[in-house]
Amino acid sequence: MADLLEIADELYALPLAEFTPARDARARELKGTPLAAQVKALRKPSTAAWVVDLLVRREAAQVDQVLSVGAALREAQEAMSAGELRALTRQRRQVTAAVTTQARRIAAEEGLRVTEAVAEQVEATLTAAMVDAECGRAVRSGLLVSALRTTGLEPMDADDLAGAVAVPAALGFSASPREAPRPGPPDLHLVPDPDRAAKALAAADERLAAAQEEYDAARATHDDAAAEVERLSARSLQLEAETDELRRRLAELEERSEAVEEELAEAEEVRDGTAADLRTATAERDAAQAARDRLG
Repeated sequence: MADLLEIADELYALPLAEFTPARDARARELKGTPLAAQVKALRKPSTAAWVVDLLVRREAAQVDQVLSVGAALREAQEAMSAGELRALTRQRRQVTAAVTTQARRIAAEEGLRVTEAVAEQVEATLTAAMVDAECGRAVRSGLLVSALRTTGLEPMDADDLAGAVAVPAALGFSASPREAPRPGPPDLHLVPDPDRAAKALAAADERLAAAQEEYDAARATHDDAAAEVERLSARSLQLEAETDELRRRLAELEERSEAVEEELAEAEEVRDGTAADLRTATAERDAAQAARDRLG
């Protein structure tokens, strides 16, 4: 029996629209085995992740070359000046932009039009693969479920990276190649299919189920983001109130400080004024003591 990694490799090589029904069918085949739940839990890739997975399977040699160039640039940049680093960044952008263009063409051959927003995520993922070795391993697996993004200043968070691939064992795995689709012979069968309507309905149900799944995931993500906004808004108001209280307290302390400084200045004047009296009294006491001693 195939293991989870092999099954994932097969499923993530499918056209995007076929993933969910194929995954569910495979889980049903494995019903009663430990793999059934694991297969059912495999997440449908985002559009950008699927485009990158397709690129890896269709153009593995080119992707390997991009990753090799990324490794060489990471090693070289340690000794580079600021100007050289800027030039290096431009070179990376040129490479990732060119490969992204190719990825869009390959996706179009599969019947998927890649929007500018998706293309930006694809390019960000390829950039991450060049600047971060672990991101490169994730890309090479062909099992991405979400796009990658990193500044390159520090490695991508391990938990975020693990969540971006289908299975933990994906890191270090290399996707199986996938050939470009070839046009088949023209369909000369003119006999109407008696099950055409039923098949169309089944296909529509599958598309609806897939769309519902994407909607549920998007709604959950949106709800999480909205909850985070509410939490941060409340925290912002709390911090604003604390800041106002600190400002009020600071103003109060400044007023008290000014009052103490004024009292200090007055006390110093009094001290300086009494110093002369003290010297005079000391001199008179010493003279009186001397006179007393003489009479002694």
